[in-house]
Amino acid sequence: MKTFIQLIYQTLKVFVLFTGFTLLFYYGMIWVHQEYQQYQRYDEPQGSAVKVANIGPVQEQPSWIERLFLFYHSGE
Repeated sequence: MKTFIQLIYQTLKVFVLFTGFTLLFYYGMIWVHQEYQQYQRYDEPQGSAVKVANIGPVQEQPSWIERLFLFYHSGE
């Protein structure tokens, strides 16, 4: 009978630890999500920033056969 009580006690300890660490992980993930939710990735650059995109003349779209050859050529 004593071993059965010890088994129940050990099982409850593991269950409580598992539940506690799961909740800690869950709320940690929520905290990280909220922290990065407010992070502005698309702010205007400050200082002597240089524009790196060169938008040239618009080229016509390749035909479907050219796209197919490009697909086979690049191996994707």
